[in-house]
Amino acid sequence: MSEQQFPSNWGRWGADDQLGTLNLIDENARTRAAAEVQTARHVSLSRVTKPISLTTGLGPVGSEVVMPAAVMQVVNFMGAHPLALTDSLFINTHNAALTHVDSVAHMPVDGLVYPGVPVADAVTPVGVRHGSADPFSAGVVTRGVLLDLAPEAGAQIDAGARVSAADLDAALERTGVSLEPGDAVAVRGGWDTNLPMHEPVPGLDLSAVKWLDRHGVSFYVGDIADPHPFALPLAAHQVALARLGLPLVDAANLEEIAQVCRELERWSFMLVLAPPRITGTTGLLVNPIAIF
Repeated sequence: MSEQQFPSNWGRWGADDQLGTLNLIDENARTRAAAEVQTARHVSLSRVTKPISLTTGLGPVGSEVVMPAAVMQVVNFMGAHPLALTDSLFINTHNAALTHVDSVAHMPVDGLVYPGVPVADAVTPVGVRHGSADPFSAGVVTRGVLLDLAPEAGAQIDAGARVSAADLDAALERTGVSLEPGDAVAVRGGWDTNLPMHEPVPGLDLSAVKWLDRHGVSFYVGDIADPHPFALPLAAHQVALARLGLPLVDAANLEEIAQVCRELERWSFMLVLAPPRITGTTGLLVNPIAIF
């Protein structure tokens, strides 16, 4: 596929845009989300991440650890009788063991970040100036729809699967829901992708990203994204995120919500994204909440 055939939102909302497809979440989208709340039952779409000791998590040379742990911790306690107990956390944001949202500056394309800003102008050693995760920390509320690619309880798609537009069509048809511009999707493949990089993992193909674009999806929550082994271009990160400005919530845990959706026979819900208000980052840890 040539560069001209990639879907792109560069310039759609202006040369300085940092919201990307969050621009699609308008009053109508938020109203649809509110209408989904009937019982106020809520479910987390985040995986549980257990911190490990900072000294252990850095992974000394020769260890089996190939990258820093997702969250490393130092408890500020030396055995005395403190007035209060505190700890310090070192967060490796883009680790597959941590549910996180990628900012639109996370993945450059040809030296540019969305929507065509040179990396040198967007990012500094002391923080991201353009395309950071700042817009997410204001809170994102829209309607979410679960697209379960392996709808039987506990099932998963094959390790070598490349999820296509046809697969997403079939999953959407099973829900009986009509996607509207500004809606979010939660795509379940039944996988925990916190695996060594050489192990095969399923992921989206380019037709799936075009499908997301065509349906006006505002952000993507998935337990799968780009497949392993990597093949360029990365459909999720180099096309959906970098070219469409479509934020990705990586390393989600969608097992509980899939169970609840089957139980309620409902596949749409209010989806709330509320990361911490930490500025200038390439992404933030997040705990997406679905409310029924």
